[in-house]
Amino acid sequence: MSNNTELLKNLYNAFNPFQPLPAGDPNYVDCQDVRGDADILEELGNRIQLANQNTCQLYSGHRGAGKSTELLRLKEYLEARQCYVVYFAADEEDIDSEDAQYTDILLACTRRLLKDLRTMGNPQPVINWLKDRWQDLKDLALTEIQIEDMNVEMQISQFAKLTANLRAVPELRQQIREKVNPHTVTLIKVLNEFIADVKKRLPANCNQLAVIVDNLDRMVLVKDGDRTNYEEVFLDRCEQLKALDCHLIYTVPIAMVYSTRATDLRDIYGDPQILPMVMVRTPTGEIYQPGIKKVKEVISRRIKQFAPDKPLETAIFDSAETLERLCLMSGGHVRNLLLLTQDAIGRTQDLPISERAVRRAITQARDTYRRAVENHQWTLLAEVSHSKRIINDDQYRNLMFNRCLLEYRYLDEEGEMQRWYDIHPLIQGIQEFKEAVENLP
Repeated sequence: MSNNTELLKNLYNAFNPFQPLPAGDPNYVDCQDVRGDADILEELGNRIQLANQNTCQLYSGHRGAGKSTELLRLKEYLEARQCYVVYFAADEEDIDSEDAQYTDILLACTRRLLKDLRTMGNPQPVINWLKDRWQDLKDLALTEIQIEDMNVEMQISQFAKLTANLRAVPELRQQIREKVNPHTVTLIKVLNEFIADVKKRLPANCNQLAVIVDNLDRMVLVKDGDRTNYEEVFLDRCEQLKALDCHLIYTVPIAMVYSTRATDLRDIYGDPQILPMVMVRTPTGEIYQPGIKKVKEVISRRIKQFAPDKPLETAIFDSAETLERLCLMSGGHVRNLLLLTQDAIGRTQDLPISERAVRRAITQARDTYRRAVENHQWTLLAEVSHSKRIINDDQYRNLMFNRCLLEYRYLDEEGEMQRWYDIHPLIQGIQEFKEAVENLP
């Protein structure tokens, strides 16, 4: 493999858009000052530090905005302050984002707490709960083994089988829920007995326990009559969601934060912390240089580890204009930035990355956005591009969920936080959008 091919391969993989950065990663760029001063450590971490009682907080933002990276930073921050943290991404092993309900989340938390904390506390209360229901559940765990015949490790692994089937076997999902649902209160009770025992045995430098449940924001909205699965999880089951005897942070879909139930969420959990986009343009459309500089830094950090001597705007990209166009077209959305850059690298045989490769990557991504918009929504997008405001209804929430509408924040001269909205810049070049703009009254 030539040096050039090896470098391109390294650069291509450095822009993996689906890998959150671990805490302390040298590729991390602090974008707080171009995100309206949003600081997860201060807003979520500090509350856990100050509170005498358990806290339950919600964290939201567009998918791919960088929430997981921020939550991993929060985990490290809390661990440095005498807090033992269990972090897990709920959709990796336990829940199906296309069809998720509260029972799935409770079983996921049970499995993960047993897995991470079993050596620190006595899991017997939870195992006894499982034994009492084993006759009903063993077929759904797809096993014939009697739980009495298993050792503790095997007994704990049965929770993993249940959650694996919840996620992977749709025809078993509803059956598992029906068997577990009547017993969620008793499951929480025994889980809290286990947590109480763990808290007595935390490492010497820890005096608090926190659980961070990531990726619940990926839950797809499902309506059942007038109710949605979002309401079922975060409102109807709020007491159970908050009931675990430790500090809790759950990610929540951004569409829920902007629903008519937003005040109910606030009354139950306090204000959800929202991670906005990196601001690359001002509300009046001018290029926002501090934001562009941060976005360029995200790219340069990943490149420097493999090509420390190559100037970004001449040797990696063919011009400063090509790089800036890529940054602007990302809309300040981190995952979109990584996807566009990776796609442009994938269209490159020899450095520098050409304006043509970037244009092709943009065209490809634009086509994806065109397919995400329903015909009647073009007018809504045109109106938001003009007003920079959104209206609180399902159509706008859907456009936020699929990232056609993006949220930005900045601090004004008085230090007050101002919030505004815009279409994703990739949409500007789509013919249907241009026609909708021309037809605005």
